Amino acid sequence: MTEFVRLEVDGGVGTIRLDRPPMNAISRQVQEELLAASAEATQRDDVRAVVVYGGEKVLAAGADVKEMAGMSYAEMAAVARRLSAGFGALSTIPKPTVAAITGYALGGGLELALGADRRIAGDNAKLGQPEILLGIIPGGGGTQRLTRLIGAPRAKDLIFTGRMVKAEEALAIGLVDEVVPADDVYAAARRWAEQFVNGPASAYAAAKKAIDSGLDVDLRTGLDIESEAFAALFATDDQRIGMESFVANGPGKAEFTGR
Repeated sequence: MTEFVRLEVDGGVGTIRLDRPPMNAISRQVQEELLAASAEATQRDDVRAVVVYGGEKVLAAGADVKEMAGMSYAEMAAVARRLSAGFGALSTIPKPTVAAITGYALGGGLELALGADRRIAGDNAKLGQPEILLGIIPGGGGTQRLTRLIGAPRAKDLIFTGRMVKAEEALAIGLVDEVVPADDVYAAARRWAEQFVNGPASAYAAAKKAIDSGLDVDLRTGLDIESEAFAALFATDDQRIGMESFVANGPGKAEFTGR
């Protein structure tokens, strides 16, 4: 039984819910629970898409600074990669994922959201990587995922200054994909996730792996990754169902099984 993170499943959508009042500070325990919830969401066949949500007031205001403040270099060096894995837990789920951002998503909270495939923010959201104000840098994927998402100049601006951006600016620079009224954030995230519940699960996983793996390699290698993933789908039931349905009934009529 986890204490601060739980996976709630309803109608094919899994919600990874952070609940560590008042600000959902991401301690090492929370990081481990995020990894456990992400592993559970990966393994469960009744979870077809995933929302990460911190409640109506905040996604997460960052890592637990009190916990880290007294750590030595040797202590941090021993756990830094595990810390990075915890903040990036969502990126390991081979299913469509979306972060529902209300209030603050700062430091580790933003790094958590960066691991999702999509980010939907409330109009009250404030996002940033303020680690520089503590004399450190983002250590949970911020320097890497943020740069890949919005480009090096904008990532350096946010990381060097430690400033927060409001929802409108976050949308303009590509940090979030959609802004909705704060009260509608979770519902909007669910609506996005629900469109994948009855879709071809293996194809979603293959597309996600090909895209994410291709970011780290040259074009030729990326095309090879794509070719292998494409060919592998011809061993799935959904490929047969999808193509037979297309031939018989045209596009958009297939009833996929997820296998």
